[in-house]
Amino acid sequence: MQITDTIYIAGHRGMVGSAIHRKLLAEGFQNIVVKTSMELDLRNQEEVAAFFKATQPHYVFLAAAKVGGIIANNTYRAEFLYDNLMIQNNIIHQSYLTGVKKLLFFGSSCIYPKHAPQPLQEESLLTGLLEPTNEPYAIAKISGIKMCEAYRDQYGCNFVSVMPTNLYGYNDNYHPQNSHVLPAFIRKFHEAKINQQESVEIWGTGTPKREFLFVDDLADAAFLVMQQYHEKPFINLGSGEDLSIKELAETVASVIGYSGKLRFDPTKPDGTPRKLMDISKIRALGWTPKISLEQGIVLAYKDFLKN
Repeated sequence: MQITDTIYIAGHRGMVGSAIHRKLLAEGFQNIVVKTSMELDLRNQEEVAAFFKATQPHYVFLAAAKVGGIIANNTYRAEFLYDNLMIQNNIIHQSYLTGVKKLLFFGSSCIYPKHAPQPLQEESLLTGLLEPTNEPYAIAKISGIKMCEAYRDQYGCNFVSVMPTNLYGYNDNYHPQNSHVLPAFIRKFHEAKINQQESVEIWGTGTPKREFLFVDDLADAAFLVMQQYHEKPFINLGSGEDLSIKELAETVASVIGYSGKLRFDPTKPDGTPRKLMDISKIRALGWTPKISLEQGIVLAYKDFLKN
């Protein structure tokens, strides 16, 4: 990418897209194109076609998506499948038609089979059944990966994909029903502290293990991939370390200063038993995460309080 290139960030107001925006500005890029969902409905084929024809971007970061935690994924199954398919189909196809030099598609670690060997290697894709609670979202993301690969195979497009682990940080979603586990914990423990609650209820047994990556570390990795990686296989992005949901809850409670009890509800779903990414491919490009989990939670909590 050259400083003068036109770069389109789809989903610039989301957590990932806003981190990409900050990174590009910090690197001196100024010709950045962004549109809100009110200005451009990415599910609408005609609107997306007109937008690409008018702006002719050189590079595209496809970070726009309908996202949410286990409750949202399981409740809005049709929306998660339809909206994400339409968004990525329109952007990928128009990027091909208008000659975009390179597109970077953001997937998700939920693409992997529920019982795939750990740590998750890229080669495990489509080797088993998905976790049922987020299957529609995972299928949409798998379709995005395969679409990028197919357009590369048939048309020679330089479209690449990255699969981030669980992300958190600035501009996260703290909605009580629709957020992911870490931001949900930040809100829960903050409110419990303010309201002097004796205990906090947590879904599941607390035993599943999860990996987390601060979103600014993701932006650094994505910038590197856009500049240096031009191969067909997608790449995992993660911290390379995981911890149990119970340990995560204890860490968040400690950062926030909540000293009450944790009550786990084993009647609620746990989701996938473990999700740890093999990040050897991105490490080989010279990237390593800089922000530890505890540091990241401190930064995320400050952002939560500010906003």
